[in-house]
Amino acid sequence: MFAAYFDCPGGPENLYMKEVMKPDPGEGEVLVKVSASALNRADLLQRRGKYPPPKGASDILGLEAAGSVAGLGAGCSGRWKIGDAVMALLSGGGQAQYVTAPEGLLMPVPKEMTFIQAAAIPEAWLTAFQLLHFVGKVQEGERVLIHAGASGVGMAAIQLVRLAKAIPIVTAGTQEKLEATANAGAAAGFNYKNEDFSEKVLEFTQGSGVDIILDCVGASHWEKNLSCLSTDGRWIIYGLLSGGEVHGDLLARLLSKRASIHTSLLRSRDKEASSGYQQAFTEEVLPHFSRGASPRLQPLVDSVYPLHAIAEAHRAMEGNKNIGKIVIEIPV
Repeated sequence: MFAAYFDCPGGPENLYMKEVMKPDPGEGEVLVKVSASALNRADLLQRRGKYPPPKGASDILGLEAAGSVAGLGAGCSGRWKIGDAVMALLSGGGQAQYVTAPEGLLMPVPKEMTFIQAAAIPEAWLTAFQLLHFVGKVQEGERVLIHAGASGVGMAAIQLVRLAKAIPIVTAGTQEKLEATANAGAAAGFNYKNEDFSEKVLEFTQGSGVDIILDCVGASHWEKNLSCLSTDGRWIIYGLLSGGEVHGDLLARLLSKRASIHTSLLRSRDKEASSGYQQAFTEEVLPHFSRGASPRLQPLVDSVYPLHAIAEAHRAMEGNKNIGKIVIEIPV
């Protein structure tokens, strides 16, 4: 089979489509014929040699995939049959013609949804769902500040915050991205490049601040985050785009707010925990992707690249211009 590959860490130019061995499903695993995958920041970090896959995971890029069931390993429960349309969050291997996954980590593709659209769901939406409900324990009426609001996770989080009857507030770096977040349901949005988002958030919340911050940025935002975090607020860090080295009295500021810091990396979760998130997501959220659902949730696809153009897809994400997900179409 063909897969996205690189022989040594480096820039996008190191990527190519390589012929590799097709995997065989093990005990309790399902073989998926992949139609589409999607690109994530983790793929860029792995390509640079800064984010190796977990022990035992495929070294092929790709943390999510959508396609059809092509084989069943021994011991499968019978939940899935050959030809079923499925999608999955993976620890690796999604940007290939075939991938294996534990049967409990597969989710059905919602009816009327294409594989391209479905590929935009697993990583972004499960990450946002886990951060909001399992880590942040969001409550009705709470205010949630979402950094990188126009990213895949950001656009999913906006809609999930609305679904939880809470109030999404975002930051983004361009007016175009802020308009896209408003269309997705953001109650307010601020350009972190040309305005002090903490001041704007406090103004919007009439001085009370936000109850939860979803932060994939890290060091550069820490002071402003604490300025606009409410008393007893929860600051959830799931990425470090600006680095993790903090200079200043973070602990005193945190203590003065009685605030808490939580951290989360979905890729390194064990299979049992991931299966629990996926079951809850499948029951509580997936029905809202179907036509006629109220409220209706929608994955946002920014662009689609064929697998042989994987280097161009990486360059596009590094340019930080995408609104929503960059999807990789896998050849038949």
